[in-house]
Amino acid sequence: MRVNLFDFDLPEERIALRPAQPRESARLLVIGDALRDLRVGDLPSLLRPGDVLVVNDAKVIPAQLFGTRARGEVFARIEATLHKKVDAAHWRAFVRPAKKLKIGETIVFGGVGGELRAQVEEKNEGEVLLGFDLSGPALDTVLMAIGHMPLPPYIAARRPEDAQDARDYQTVFAEKLGAVAAPTAGLHFTPNLLEAARAAGVRVEKVTLLVGAGTFLPVKAEDTEDHVMHAEWGEIDAGTAERLNAARAAGGRVVAVGTTSLRILESAADETGIRPFVGETSIFITPGYCFNAADALMTNFHLPRSTLFMLVSAFAGLERMQAAYAHAIEAGYRFYSYGDACLLLRK
Repeated sequence: MRVNLFDFDLPEERIALRPAQPRESARLLVIGDALRDLRVGDLPSLLRPGDVLVVNDAKVIPAQLFGTRARGEVFARIEATLHKKVDAAHWRAFVRPAKKLKIGETIVFGGVGGELRAQVEEKNEGEVLLGFDLSGPALDTVLMAIGHMPLPPYIAARRPEDAQDARDYQTVFAEKLGAVAAPTAGLHFTPNLLEAARAAGVRVEKVTLLVGAGTFLPVKAEDTEDHVMHAEWGEIDAGTAERLNAARAAGGRVVAVGTTSLRILESAADETGIRPFVGETSIFITPGYCFNAADALMTNFHLPRSTLFMLVSAFAGLERMQAAYAHAIEAGYRFYSYGDACLLLRK
């Protein structure tokens, strides 16, 4: 499909720079046979006993690092954003400035929480492979101490990251360390909202997809067939898969909370049901895709020409999503990671 079909104009003032407080007070646009303007706190009333909310338990690491590179007496400031874990001691990262950085050089990252050294082992057009002098939990501990929260570029361009983001850019489900972007639909949930959902007979199941920085990359191709999707690591264990299949067999709906939850569900599913899954997925969902796992989707409002807007258009229909986004813009909904949400019912 032509990528320009997924384009739309968004006024800059519609981009949220902070989340709603409390989180469940954010607006919720229900997209079904008609559009309904509600609040996230109304979600339990839209669900039925036996439905299952599937959430992503990925935890965001402070993946933005600031350091220096030394050549004799000459020092240069280096900014690195980790975006994909390779093994216990290696990460792929986007660096600035990248042009003069050489393979074999050492970057020293540091801050109040300690010092960390990394050697540039590979280099490719702004991306490098960094080999750290620590590994495993020791590396994770120092990253959590000296790193900065990697805000999406459309927020970072308008204000600096601060201490509040360390709380705001993490969901209540965050457990599995390694994501470099938040599964943002989950940001709307609070203990009170979860309690109300469970009181309504709704279960909550956790899956994992470690969200990568590729989620923010624009689609530069003119046709969706020419776009290469980024890969992300995910997992659904056998018990979770079994419970989800049983819920659907009993008439319950699987409600994916976020496009990341939906992508790992669909990566693990076929026409016979949801299977255990562990590994990388680069699933690219566009209109025409046959969904096997999810019956409804709660998600935020996405960027124009993005793979995520293509996904929601596949789920609910392109014309329906174009109309819904036009309504959201006119009605003053807040867009993107810290913005409002919508609930999509399968077309």
